[in-house]
This record gives sequence, C-alpha cells and structure tokens, in this order.
Amino acid sequence: MKILVVDDSKAMRAIVKRALSSLDRVAGATIIEAADGKEGFDQVKAESPDLVLSDWNMPEMTGIEMLQALNEAGITPTFGFVTSESTPEMHELAKAHGARFLVSKPFTPDSLDQALSGAI
Repeated sequence: MKILVVDDSKAMRAIVKRALSSLDRVAGATIIEAADGKEGFDQVKAESPDLVLSDWNMPEMTGIEMLQALNEAGITPTFGFVTSESTPEMHELAKAHGARFLVSKPFTPDSLDQALSGAI
C-alpha cells in the first residue's frame, strides 16, 4: 500500500506519518508527502497512491480543489481529509466530491484508524 500525506505544514505531515506508522491497518505502507494541493495532484499522477490524506486549506491548490481536479482527471484514489476545519458544510462538500472521511485536527491515532476502517 502507498499513502500520500498532503499538508502545507511539515510538522503536521510528520504527525500524520507517525500516527499512520502506529496502525496495524496500514502496516508496511510506503508513505510519501506533498506540501500543497498542486504538488499532491502531481504526486498522485506520478505515484498512484492507494490512499490520499489531505489538509483542506493550503497554498497553490486547496485539498478540495485537488480532489476536484483528480475527479476531473478520472483519478480516484481513496481520499480523506485531515483538517483543522470541519463544518457541516465542509463535510457535505467533501462527501459530494468523493472523500471517504474527514478527520478533525487535533486527532489521535485511534480516531484516524476509525476513519480508515470505513475507507480501506
């Protein structure tokens, strides 16, 4: 399994990677990173990850814009958001574009594992 973590915060990418590395569900996964939605979009095209975990608000291209661009390109990896913002409207928009879950920051490895249980 290959997982792409997209977040403009290097520290948050490290936190997500550390949480993922503690989960049996994704044991042995290769984890790659991108610093914004544009880089994430390019990484998805180049690396074909099985799972994308993305922040919502980022420079260059937001997470939802990246998801929309992937959909328009016909590229549909399992996609979820790990974001500090989680209004009901954001949940609806994310689901409408095919996101499988939205995990709110701060999160625990258990809450991330629970979200992944319904997605992979």
